[in-house]
Amino acid sequence: MQRVVLSFLAFAFVLAIAIPTSLPEQTASPAPHLPRGTATDVSSAEVQAMVQKTEADRVSDQAIRVVSVNGEYNVSIGVVHRAKTSGKDAPSGIEHSQITEVYHVIEGNGTLVTGGTLENPREVPAESPVVKVLNGPSTGGTAIQGGVSRKLAPGDVVIIPPNTPHWFSEIVTDQIVYLVVRVDPHKILPAGYTAK
Repeated sequence: MQRVVLSFLAFAFVLAIAIPTSLPEQTASPAPHLPRGTATDVSSAEVQAMVQKTEADRVSDQAIRVVSVNGEYNVSIGVVHRAKTSGKDAPSGIEHSQITEVYHVIEGNGTLVTGGTLENPREVPAESPVVKVLNGPSTGGTAIQGGVSRKLAPGDVVIIPPNTPHWFSEIVTDQIVYLVVRVDPHKILPAGYTAK
């Protein structure tokens, strides 16, 4: 449990540098007109509850919460499980046209490929939960040609910008589980969403 909390703190630091912001010009005194935000907590207990809730699924991508940040952009926090697969059950590639994803591996090992070109690309239907709740407009494919492969293990973090094909070409352990933060500057995802 302590490892998850420490990993989450490291992940929060990476997220802070991944979210695009513009800084106001420096002045002698703070500008009183700047909007003040309200912090949102997602506890380790909430993350672990979602991990346990979805652990029996071969593939699960579940948002925990979608938050509006000062009305300027949305951020989603979720948990993803990917079971070890091969052959026709192997995961397919995907890219999201407007969402940046940040993966923080909680458990398991695998090879993530990013970049390259999707094979047999097809738009994910607009009414799909993938589009409506998780990732916004997306394109799936049967695999990825080219791209950059990297081995992931617990504690690793990867930032995947919009329009970047990605997929797990190999899952070494029985499964890989990761926390995903989705940065939504276009406010496509449903702010206020909370998993039940």
